Amino acid sequence: MISRLTAKQQELFEYLTRSIQDGGRAPSLRQAAGELGISHAAVAQGLKVLEEKGYVKREGRYSRAVYLLNPDRQTAAVHRWREVPVVGRVQAGLPMYAQQEWDGTLVLDTEQFKQPNLFALRVKGDSMREAAILDGDLAICAPRQYASNGEIVVALVHHEEATVKYFFLHQDRIELRPANPDFKPMFYGFDEVLVQGKVIGIQRTMGS
Repeated sequence: MISRLTAKQQELFEYLTRSIQDGGRAPSLRQAAGELGISHAAVAQGLKVLEEKGYVKREGRYSRAVYLLNPDRQTAAVHRWREVPVVGRVQAGLPMYAQQEWDGTLVLDTEQFKQPNLFALRVKGDSMREAAILDGDLAICAPRQYASNGEIVVALVHHEEATVKYFFLHQDRIELRPANPDFKPMFYGFDEVLVQGKVIGIQRTMGS
């Protein structure tokens, strides 16, 4: 159970919460001291107490990085969101972030999606229906140029058409397998398919 705060400790915690929500990061000791009208030492001591009581955590004793914690002592939601690009189309080559054809952004929980440089791609059609991937869904992808058999990937076919399918590497060809009995597996030469990312999550959009 998290210990209760004194009035002064509560004031510091609420100040940190407002600062992080407004600016995305904790203020410096100097800034906090000036805005709260207390000494640097008082701010430092207050942070130490907040950390001991389970309200915040710091990366290191001298680090400015301060993270608010929720009652379960996990990083609070104010820190946990990140925006990733929804790409209008997949092009050959990485990184995805170098491409300009964005179709907005998608907000993700960093506790669930920790990989760097993620991107999202809107799914077209229902060929992956049995994998619970529906038309209009956003496939959350980690950039990769390789895949293991059975993984769901974003693949670029003939350098122009992006598709989300199960990947299988055979001795003489690549198979992109749908998850819907109404669609047949497609087979390609090794030079006809470029893996661009592994699908690590799906976000359903309104109307999907």
